[in-house]
Amino acid sequence: MGRIFSMWQSISGVTVGGNEAWRWFLFCFVILAALIGGRLARFFLLRSSSEKSLERREWLGVLLKALSRSAVPAFVAVATFLILRSGLLVLPAVFASAFDTGARVLLAAALGYAVYCVVDVVDYQLVRVADRTESKVDDMLVPLVGKSIRITILVLIMLQVAQEISTKPITSLLAGLGVGGLAIALAGQDTIKNFFGSLVIVGDKPFEIGDRIVVDGHDGPVESVGFRSTKLRTLDGHLVTVPNSEMVNRTIQNIGKRPHIKHVANIGVTYDTPPDKVDEALDIIKLLLRDHEGMDPEFPPRVVFNAFENCSLNILVIFWYHPPDYWKYMAFTERFNRQLLRRFNEAGIEFAFPSQTVYLSGHGAGAASTHFSGADRTLASGEILG
Repeated sequence: MGRIFSMWQSISGVTVGGNEAWRWFLFCFVILAALIGGRLARFFLLRSSSEKSLERREWLGVLLKALSRSAVPAFVAVATFLILRSGLLVLPAVFASAFDTGARVLLAAALGYAVYCVVDVVDYQLVRVADRTESKVDDMLVPLVGKSIRITILVLIMLQVAQEISTKPITSLLAGLGVGGLAIALAGQDTIKNFFGSLVIVGDKPFEIGDRIVVDGHDGPVESVGFRSTKLRTLDGHLVTVPNSEMVNRTIQNIGKRPHIKHVANIGVTYDTPPDKVDEALDIIKLLLRDHEGMDPEFPPRVVFNAFENCSLNILVIFWYHPPDYWKYMAFTERFNRQLLRRFNEAGIEFAFPSQTVYLSGHGAGAASTHFSGADRTLASGEILG
């Protein structure tokens, strides 16, 4: 034990950089203790945030989680600032000034980061308020408000750091920013246009979060609206990002706002169908669509014999499905088609399909009629013409 004590006395008497070794040991010990204390604080904050007693005060749990993220840098920054200000280390004027500036910058950055993390509580409260309203405009504003606050905090942190480094008052820094603002604006024209585009989207409300839209051939629901771009998930699962400056200048089809789904079908029957059978076909379709599922009295179905096509007698069928639930609409369409096929077969009404009849004639050899129907070809003998 005495040998260890004598070794410590000999080591502590050594000077490094004009300071005894024990001063450097104490400095490192304080930083290490701050690091350990920060980790312990983060552990206890995270543990406290998940306690059952906070179930009714969820915002407090969010606050504790946010503070846990900034615990370690805050402890280290405060410890470094205090130990350097205590005069423990005796440094030359140049190094002392640099160490002091570094400590103040570290402290400003750590405390600013803590405030940045606490914005999570603001996001949480805004989301709760938005969930209580039926309007989806709030869902678009919540991310923008949170990002705006965070950007403001980052700008203030950078200003504080710049002030600590330059030792100039903040008014001088703001004046310098005003002079350089023009250059920044010219360099970031696209960013500024996208920012104002996001404001136009929020104000004009051509769509909301969750609405299915079609823009530039991309079809899918909107996932988010940010300062720079709007993200939508296509029906194929791809994530498409469209700059807001382009979004406000494009034609947008908001499928999510349609009041109904319109179904248009052209049902063709063969030309050899008798008139009474055509009337029966019309009656069958009208009967199947009478007071159909998803019908609005103001939008009754329309069934008309509207045209003599090249290969068929055409019956135009139009109906509207309310509300515009796509998969319920598809299920109803399937039932309608199956019932229509069964009723037409029972009534002996034939569906038409593309066909072509070609007549061939020859001198003395007779004539033949060739009938092409779909992918099949049938050759039938005809009357002798010569």
